Amino acid sequence: MLVYRCDLCNEIRDCAQRVIEDKEYDICSDCWNSFFQKLTGKGRAKRAHEVIAVPPPHVPESPDEPTPSRFPGAPPIIYGSADAVN
Repeated sequence: MLVYRCDLCNEIRDCAQRVIEDKEYDICSDCWNSFFQKLTGKGRAKRAHEVIAVPPPHVPESPDEPTPSRFPGAPPIIYGSADAVN
């Protein structure tokens, strides 16, 4: 414990550095105990990490094979030049 100014009560006390949501705070034990009591029984249960299988991307077998549309139902891509405006 180091002597710092508490971020909650703004008094100079023996404070411990606590990390909450990737930010460091200097919180004295009195403030931490009251804060901990307020949070007891709240929050959500920690879920186990789920494994999600993503199918591999479709790779054309030959360069002549057209690539599928990225968005089904999207308007077609029209290739042309700006010179041919008749």
